[in-house]
Amino acid sequence: MSKLRKPEQLVLLPYIGKWLVLASAVALLAGSASALFLFSLDHATQWRETHRWAIWLLPLAGFGVGLVYHLIGKPVDAGNNLLIDEIHDPKQTVPLRMVPLVLAGTLISHLFGASVGREGTAVQMGGALADQITHLFRLRPEDRRIMLMAGISAGFASVFGTPLAGALFGLEVLAIGRMRYDALFPCMVAAIVADQVGLLWGVVHTHYVIGEIAPVQFWTVVAIVVAGIVFGLAGLLFATATHTLGAWIKKLIPYSPLRPVLGGIVVATAVWALDAYQYVGLGIPSIVQSFAAPVAPWDWFGKLAFTVASLGTGFKGGEVTPLFYIGATLGNALAPLLHLPFSMLAGIGFVAVFAGAANTPLATIVMAMELFGPEIAQLAAIACIASYLVSGHTGIYHAQRVGHSKHRHALPTDIRLSDINKFHSQRNAVSAPKKVEEDEPK
Repeated sequence: MSKLRKPEQLVLLPYIGKWLVLASAVALLAGSASALFLFSLDHATQWRETHRWAIWLLPLAGFGVGLVYHLIGKPVDAGNNLLIDEIHDPKQTVPLRMVPLVLAGTLISHLFGASVGREGTAVQMGGALADQITHLFRLRPEDRRIMLMAGISAGFASVFGTPLAGALFGLEVLAIGRMRYDALFPCMVAAIVADQVGLLWGVVHTHYVIGEIAPVQFWTVVAIVVAGIVFGLAGLLFATATHTLGAWIKKLIPYSPLRPVLGGIVVATAVWALDAYQYVGLGIPSIVQSFAAPVAPWDWFGKLAFTVASLGTGFKGGEVTPLFYIGATLGNALAPLLHLPFSMLAGIGFVAVFAGAANTPLATIVMAMELFGPEIAQLAAIACIASYLVSGHTGIYHAQRVGHSKHRHALPTDIRLSDINKFHSQRNAVSAPKKVEEDEPK
């Protein structure tokens, strides 16, 4: 007689138990690290706002951060892209030094007035801490991939207070058009527990209020599609400008510690000359204001320019909160043109520009519901998807892969976003001689 086969549910119980324990351990570490980071960031921001002269020390601060990364931080300088690459192609444990380096580098950047975010720091800390657990328990490469994804989810969820969006972000950010459902349970557990750990430590997240939401009607949908296209183009501009400036600066200044010196001089001088102090740091007060009253129609571009100058020259932090700022203020500016409530379009822009720049439409749709309530879900979904499509195969994370193309233009599966231009150049080079031969007279 053949042996009785165990029910599939009994086989899955150890799997669920294993990932419940491992994901919770990741969440405890990532949530605690994010809490420490957020508390420190609040103190750094308060000090900078009461000592505005400190902006002139930004070049010196940039040199210090750049020098430390040049001496001991080269293995982790790729940041979020290093984590994405390790998930796709596991090679070696992410060095633990990533945690103190990115934490200190981001705090110094904020302390002296760089325009950077915070999600990159939380995600890198979560991923690096998760990878130490994989090394400790000698987990298989497949399990290591899932642990890194759980660390990304935990970091994102705990820094923004959006656990469901955090879980989806860890799944969605790896490849355009493809998610790994085998990591769904670990990422969800890690994100939810990490958010709760942060709350237990006393973290308080910013509350955004949308006063009026337009009904879902024909004109409203058309207007939201138009807004989504604009948001996608803004995300495309941000990602392209940041990568282009970064590549140009590397060619111009081979010695990496001097790059943020140049960026610091440009940012500090621009802040003084334009009285543009509102564009440095996270810019949370300006984001909140965009939900409450009309703001200057150029604020979105001001924040974009200062953030590109900061990140492109090597300051540490993240892109997401500046993208929230860009989206919220751009939505605020578009609202009267599209005859929509400005607080509603500020909220939709908040998530939609991020959706286009990061290629994570599902995470941002859920984030809209977590931050602003379920009533905005339908309109936010339209804008986020339109933004995602319009931004094309570009993004803030150049290690992101293409799982499925957004449209009919075929791209090789798993190609990195940073390699797409090279792919097109090689294909054009191969096809060029054929065209010449066809044009020659017979």
